[in-house]
Amino acid sequence: MGGGEWQPGCEFDAELLAASGAEEVLVLPTAAAYEHPEKAVQIAEAWFAGFGGKVRGLMVLGRADAEDESMAAAVQASRFTYLGGGSPMHLRSVLKSSLVWEALLEAWRAGAVVAGSSAGAMVLTDPMVDSRGGALTVGLGMVEQMAVIPHFGEENSEKVHRSIALAAPGLPVVGIPEHTALIRDPDGGWRQAGEGEVQVFVSGKPAGFEALPH
Repeated sequence: MGGGEWQPGCEFDAELLAASGAEEVLVLPTAAAYEHPEKAVQIAEAWFAGFGGKVRGLMVLGRADAEDESMAAAVQASRFTYLGGGSPMHLRSVLKSSLVWEALLEAWRAGAVVAGSSAGAMVLTDPMVDSRGGALTVGLGMVEQMAVIPHFGEENSEKVHRSIALAAPGLPVVGIPEHTALIRDPDGGWRQAGEGEVQVFVSGKPAGFEALPH
């Protein structure tokens, strides 16, 4: 997701909830650790209640939390885990090579739904866009050989151009607007949902979803 999570325009969350086969969404407000993370969980609770879903906040806010075995067990057992927005650099440093991250990978490979918005989307790829200047840096790599620019259309245009220009030849850079999702289906295909239009750039030029990794 490009941002603006758990708001009108993001009704595709109902589809993700149904695809998970569960009633509960596990929300990690890690990226908002310094921005009242409990409020993010409350917003998610109100949003998913409209779809008949329940939300459980998992307060993985620092490195010690990410190495907690009970936290990791909760993630591994979840059928739908959602990484909210905030600071992508904090989120990456907390989750990188942690028990919680490895549990999330295992759950995803076993068929669980994983969603990320803004910072949460950025870190799922490798490389990832460095929010501080737009260059590309090392991401967590759930999806490899792809980078995401959230808030596309709202983000600083100079920084966006830098991200696209600095990407390695052949590497897809994906601009995702707010209230918009790029969804990877179990067969490896990609599609968009929500209010905006997802744009893919390869070697500085517009491209289609077929350029994205399967």
